[in-house]
Amino acid sequence: MRHPISESAALILVDVQPDFMPGGSLACHEGDTIVPGIRDLLESSSFRHVAATQDWHPPGHISFASSHPGRKPFERIPLYGHAQTLWPDHCVQNTPGAALHPAIDPSLLDKIVRKGSDPRVDSYSGFRENYGPHGARPGTELAEWLRSRGVDELYVCGLARDVCVLWTVEDAVGLGFKTHVLWDLTRPVTPDTDIATRARLGKLGVDIVESLAMTA
Repeated sequence: MRHPISESAALILVDVQPDFMPGGSLACHEGDTIVPGIRDLLESSSFRHVAATQDWHPPGHISFASSHPGRKPFERIPLYGHAQTLWPDHCVQNTPGAALHPAIDPSLLDKIVRKGSDPRVDSYSGFRENYGPHGARPGTELAEWLRSRGVDELYVCGLARDVCVLWTVEDAVGLGFKTHVLWDLTRPVTPDTDIATRARLGKLGVDIVESLAMTA
């Protein structure tokens, strides 16, 4: 059965970048397998509004384990009063791994939001940076851009399901957008997080749908 898509709905692609795919520096589990489905969805013209986020870190970003002598990737440290996961260097500005995947036609995107460019602050969500030195989570331009186009409903896909997709969805709900996750067009850093991710989405009241229902 086809899932109805309203004219006030937007598709959000989260961090569909080579560094999050096999061979990349921060590869998600089977991250490349979502690309054909996302391409098909874009080419189907099901959505009037499409935005993409792009991790865009400067060299030496504070979230990189390499910026903390003696620390290793995936260790956690306190930062600005919150736990910070230290990542392998990834999505460094103007490197091939930071580009949008070449199968994603940029002409089919209406908006690209680059995040994580402040060397002092990590950024998972497409809507807000993580907590910074002043305690706040600075906003991106995404929410304003969506509202200026009358968007009140979002369909979210991309990478990683258990990090940037989840944080983007949490903020979307908090901002009042009716939100859906295209589960088959997301992948986690590690699949053992899927049960917890589904539980969190359920508590948020987020609808989990399959991409086939968008194009059938």
